[in-house]
Amino acid sequence: MNKVNMFLVRYAEIGTKGKNRYVFEDILCKRIRKRLEPLGDFEVRRDFGRIYIEAKSDYDYDEAIERLTKIFGIVGLCPVTVAEEFTYESLKNAVITHFKDNFSDGLNEFYNKNNKLITRNGYDFSFKVHTRRVNKEFPMNSMEVDMEIGHDLLEEFEEKGLHVDVHKPDIMVEVELRGEKGYVYSRILPGPGGLPVGTNGKAMSLLSGGIDSPVATYMVAKRGVEMEAVYYNSPPYTSARALEKVEKLGTIVAQYSGPIKLHIVNFTDIQLCIYDNCPHDQLTIIMKRIMFQIAQRLAEKDECHAIVTGESIGQVSSQTMQSLGVIDSAVDFPVYRPVIGMDKQEIVEYSQRIGTFETSIEPYEDCCTIFVDKHPVTKPKLASIEKSEKRLVGKIEELIDKAVETAEIKILK
Repeated sequence: MNKVNMFLVRYAEIGTKGKNRYVFEDILCKRIRKRLEPLGDFEVRRDFGRIYIEAKSDYDYDEAIERLTKIFGIVGLCPVTVAEEFTYESLKNAVITHFKDNFSDGLNEFYNKNNKLITRNGYDFSFKVHTRRVNKEFPMNSMEVDMEIGHDLLEEFEEKGLHVDVHKPDIMVEVELRGEKGYVYSRILPGPGGLPVGTNGKAMSLLSGGIDSPVATYMVAKRGVEMEAVYYNSPPYTSARALEKVEKLGTIVAQYSGPIKLHIVNFTDIQLCIYDNCPHDQLTIIMKRIMFQIAQRLAEKDECHAIVTGESIGQVSSQTMQSLGVIDSAVDFPVYRPVIGMDKQEIVEYSQRIGTFETSIEPYEDCCTIFVDKHPVTKPKLASIEKSEKRLVGKIEELIDKAVETAEIKILK
């Protein structure tokens, strides 16, 4: 595998962007260069609806794959073998070399064009050749190349089990004739899809140590949104391990989204003030309203355009339709809840897929679980909540200002 010096980047949604497609492609290229920079010298270039990554130095193949398949905007990554001469003989040798480098006589695992994992023993799989002759100066047409390459592959590997299936092949052998070279690829390593981060503004996520908020952060980042996050820390009621857990979760999401700026807000004095002055069955609602207000102030400072949370309708008492409406009224920022229609099992499965689940279930409580009443209000009235909040006037404002001004910043990479 270390013989692979070139990759083709497959994207999907970017291809629908019309005249603006080059903007998305350029940002995706920028993200790829940044992610590969520590691994060696790579050239990343656009070429007529294609993005190619060419290694100019030795590099760690497995690490490169690990990084590239976590970049939003990439649907699939294809190891490419290049025919350096614009002749059929050179192309045939490249195809044979490609098979020997990418498949073995042992167990082979690879993804087909539908991102379905295929497992085969040796070369006991089917194939079909598909040629794109972009440079019409090549002496054979596309169909002739398909037939000749298919013949040569069978001649080389048929005794090992390789066979043709033109209707439902296990793999598609893609041959592209561009410029003065031929490009051959057949394996697809699935990426996360979505849009490149940086194409759709910036948002502030309320990141806790639970299962839901890391998934919500990931889902919004996947739409091309640069993410910041705020965590409400309540020492001594929450431990240092709770903060470490949140930082770890943010770091896992940052493998996909790029660096996340985490604002760590000391929330203890604010919670105690609410606890001492407000009805206890309204504690969670009032606390979340103030969390949203602090998040908005931090978001405005950093030119974010929205607040993101991991709330799902009906999951807990503060996530009823009435509660969410009352909480949202505390701010004039858009609030995005990407998991709002998902049940818990769906969110759990998503968190397992992106790698946050095992960290999320570590037994360290966040501030939202400390001052929870046994019988919290589930259908709060805005007028009643605002009446209770009047008891905080003259007491809470300075605490909120201090919380914003003293927020600790960490960059999660």
